[in-house]
Amino acid sequence: MGEALALASALCFGATHFLNGLLARRADSAAVALTGQLGGTALMLALAPLAAAPHITPAALGWGALSGLGTGLGVAFLYRGMSGGRFSVVVPLSDVAAVALPVLIGVALLGDRPTWPAWTGIAAAPPALWLISRSARADASPGAAAPRGRGVVASGACDGLVAGVGFAAQFVALAQADAAAGLWPLAVSRAVSVLALVPPVARRPRAPRMPGRLAWACAGVGALGTVAITLYVLAAREQLMSLAVVLTALYPAIPVLLGVTVLRERLTRAQAAGLACAGAAIALISLA
Repeated sequence: MGEALALASALCFGATHFLNGLLARRADSAAVALTGQLGGTALMLALAPLAAAPHITPAALGWGALSGLGTGLGVAFLYRGMSGGRFSVVVPLSDVAAVALPVLIGVALLGDRPTWPAWTGIAAAPPALWLISRSARADASPGAAAPRGRGVVASGACDGLVAGVGFAAQFVALAQADAAAGLWPLAVSRAVSVLALVPPVARRPRAPRMPGRLAWACAGVGALGTVAITLYVLAAREQLMSLAVVLTALYPAIPVLLGVTVLRERLTRAQAAGLACAGAAIALISLA
């Protein structure tokens, strides 16, 4: 049951990030992220009272708040990267970081003991990150030539890495929240993620404007993202956190596939090799 929940979470996450990436190309990325989190928060506040919560503790709500900070950081940088960079670069970079860091935290702090194939997957992550973040000369600014024999950092790569750190914090923190608190840690997480996204929007020189139809679309996609994280929490309660994280982290297959097929994005050979390496790393880490 836990595996099915995690894979369903991956499907919802993939659809959420792809749709929000498209929306971030039509409006300010920070505003898209904030509006989406508002929609997700509204949905969770409606659902939380309906779920059993026999024992709500400050610790459980604190873990929810910490995860919300990670969510806010993750979505802000992910959508900023996707608004100007390649879906097939930004999303896998955030994914590998979001998988490897929870596994390492589980080993160092939570007593997890990965098998040797899982350690091999962790070791494969850095070269995957390097390959995916390299871009051919065609990715450089028009009229600018890349140094001979060298690539340049692909557009959005740094944003993808920072987003991955935020998502790792989200996954680890939510997995620590007591199941007896029901969905209230998630409700706190959504609310805190909104607060975390307010400063990036407020720092804009001009208040970002968003047509009503676009705002409703962002809110709807944000609600889908809340469904995704709820499915992850339920999966983590059924099995080891590391396994739930890895299965959930399969979501880049959806936006990458759509980015290549629907948006006609092209990958360099190095990036294709990096994606293959990332896939191998995720598969090996899942053996933890």
